[in-house]
Amino acid sequence: MKVLGKIRDKELFKVSSLNSISVLIKIAVGFITSKFLAVFVGPSGMALVGNLRNFISSVESIGLLGFQNGIIKYVAEYEHKEQQLKELLSTVVMAIFLVTVALSGFLYFFSGYLNEAIFGDEFQYQSVFKAFSLSLPWYMASLFLTSVLNGFGAFKKVIKINIYGNLLGLVLSVVLLYNYHTFGALLAVILAPSLLFFIVVFQLNTTVPLRTLLTKKSFNLTILKQLSQYSLMALVSSVVGPLVYLSIRTNVIHNLGYEKAGYWEAMSRISSYYMLFLSTILVVYFLPKLSKASNTEETKAIFWTYFKGIFPVFAIGLAVLFGLKDLLIPVILTKTFLPVSDLFLGQIIGDLLKALSMILGYQFFAKKMTKAFIVSELFSLLILWGTSNYFIAVYGIQGVVIAHALTYFIYLLVLLIYFRKSVF
Repeated sequence: MKVLGKIRDKELFKVSSLNSISVLIKIAVGFITSKFLAVFVGPSGMALVGNLRNFISSVESIGLLGFQNGIIKYVAEYEHKEQQLKELLSTVVMAIFLVTVALSGFLYFFSGYLNEAIFGDEFQYQSVFKAFSLSLPWYMASLFLTSVLNGFGAFKKVIKINIYGNLLGLVLSVVLLYNYHTFGALLAVILAPSLLFFIVVFQLNTTVPLRTLLTKKSFNLTILKQLSQYSLMALVSSVVGPLVYLSIRTNVIHNLGYEKAGYWEAMSRISSYYMLFLSTILVVYFLPKLSKASNTEETKAIFWTYFKGIFPVFAIGLAVLFGLKDLLIPVILTKTFLPVSDLFLGQIIGDLLKALSMILGYQFFAKKMTKAFIVSELFSLLILWGTSNYFIAVYGIQGVVIAHALTYFIYLLVLLIYFRKSVF
């Protein structure tokens, strides 16, 4: 019992436990939202929502200039160095503000062009992009402030923000979906993230007096140069990545139809729910730890904490999910989506391989290994794009998940070779 008590007192156990609650809430919210999507918009509407989500991911990364992981790293380093912290935060705020204003203008005045590029000329959802232009500043502010909290090590507050944001987003999504169907679903994707701003500000005010750290005199171009390496890394994965997925989904729509694209989007949504457990715990706990690791032995210990403690639980969970998939699909979605069952095996294999590679990939961010990250990321995205297009032609919609599994097998192999000293 004493041993069990010591385990409960460990920081990782506490953060993981709270994070698990957050992820369970997120999954529950996602299931409810997916159910409403399945009922009110069907596979074709879900495909449109998928295209919009990919587009938003790219805009998000551009708006933050790819600084998110850099902010976490440097806030953690400068926590007790007030002047350097002031320069960091003031510089980042001014840069993000200017870029966000430019992006908002582009979204508003080119809404017609974006509608045709993202949805096709048979749909008229220009007002969605105009709404996005108005909500974008609030969204960017919430992401920036959350990164600051992450850097300060306020793990519990970050997780609470996610919990409250998910619940507010659920209410908004259900109301809009019920009243406006596909248009409401698209609006919910745009508006829900902006609600986080008000929650983040409340949590931040109890952690750090942000106003005292933001001054015009503290703007420093050197900070931007330091963050530029993170910017390059994030822009490759968060801009090029979603665009690759958007291209693949467009290929599916053109060759297999909106319905098949909707099945893949449904599978992707289910995957995104359980991958939240890993992505959140990596950003909230492991990235700051890797950033502070000063030698190979410390890095190796962090890697194996993940491999031995987090990954086995994740793998068992996916095995259970695979066994229950045919029972869960009608519950989560509708019987119309039963063909999604055929996509589970390839998706889960790919996600297990992805889970093993994610902790290694975060070492690129922690140690600012810009060139290595960009080369590996572009290489993996090129493999995904090429194999997806090939396997779609050969195996239909199952070709996408086959390509997913093959891509992460190759990616994991490359990372294990590259980081072999830190792993083995």
